[in-house]
Amino acid sequence: MSQVHASPHALSSRTTSQIMGLVLLALTPATLAGFWQFGWSAFLFWAVCVLSCVFFEALCLNWAGKRVMPVLWDGSAVLTGWLLAMSMPPWAPWWVGFLGAACAIVLGKQVFGGLGCNLFNPAMVGRTLLLVSFPVQMTQWVSPLSATLPHDFSHALTQIFLNNGVPDAMTSASLLGHVKTELSRGAPLIDGLKLFVPWQSFVGARAGSLGETSALLILAGGLFLVAKRIIGLRIPIGFMLGLGLPALIAHGLAPDAFIPLSAHLLSGGAMLGAFFIATDYVTSPSAPAGQWAFALGCGLLTWLIRTWGGYPEGVGFAVLIMNALTPLLDMWRPRIFGRSLTGKSLPARRVESVR
Repeated sequence: MSQVHASPHALSSRTTSQIMGLVLLALTPATLAGFWQFGWSAFLFWAVCVLSCVFFEALCLNWAGKRVMPVLWDGSAVLTGWLLAMSMPPWAPWWVGFLGAACAIVLGKQVFGGLGCNLFNPAMVGRTLLLVSFPVQMTQWVSPLSATLPHDFSHALTQIFLNNGVPDAMTSASLLGHVKTELSRGAPLIDGLKLFVPWQSFVGARAGSLGETSALLILAGGLFLVAKRIIGLRIPIGFMLGLGLPALIAHGLAPDAFIPLSAHLLSGGAMLGAFFIATDYVTSPSAPAGQWAFALGCGLLTWLIRTWGGYPEGVGFAVLIMNALTPLLDMWRPRIFGRSLTGKSLPARRVESVR
């Protein structure tokens, strides 16, 4: 008796484990750069997120009476924890990563039935719930390559597992957060953009999460996945168009009120969202037209939330909103031969005329 698996059903010579492995490989350069920039604390927090996701995945599988090891080997839990860590402050306390992993795996994945059945991107479920619940811990950043960073392992252990966040003397603002704060105070936009130096954003020499400090390495990893035919270019290009076009138009019309296109594309989680989060097979449409609509919607919503929303970053919220529309967008696909738009069989004479 054959076993029925969850969608999406795609013809590929690669197994799920191989696909997950290539995605993890694509994330590795940016992750290692983040470890080098932020020290052992970033590595420990990343490890907490990954190991916690694996733990909760195994726990849920055991409760459901499913075999644990074959499912764990597919790498999906590791990838969820990896993306969760990439989207969060690298110096967050350990319990933030642990709770984020619980929300991502239990609420974002396993309650829907596991891999292939979840409606929302698990990593973004965890990240967004943490941001809403613990805004202080989720918005504490440190500047990379600082002389005050704990580069010894014992100091990093103390920082992550005993301290409750970043010491006040070491806190730093991300670009989007700084811009939002300055504009809310009525300061000119130029004051908010003092932190924005394009080359620094491109190579990662500024405060932010592991996934937003180096746009260059994230872009390189994304293009590697495109070259390996793991992802296509529709969603990344559509995402950047949806984000970039309104940013370009708004800044052109009112440069003193809206940040420029380069700041939007090189800041926050734009690159990570375009290549690694929005392209998730399960939570994005499979039809070409639906993919364009999905990606453009993600980019546009990101710009709207960044510009007028209460949070400086909008990638997570935008992806989750568009995830909810994915079942509807998946109906926007080429018609099956011999079927009408309602799914009913066509009359025989019409089928013959098509031939």
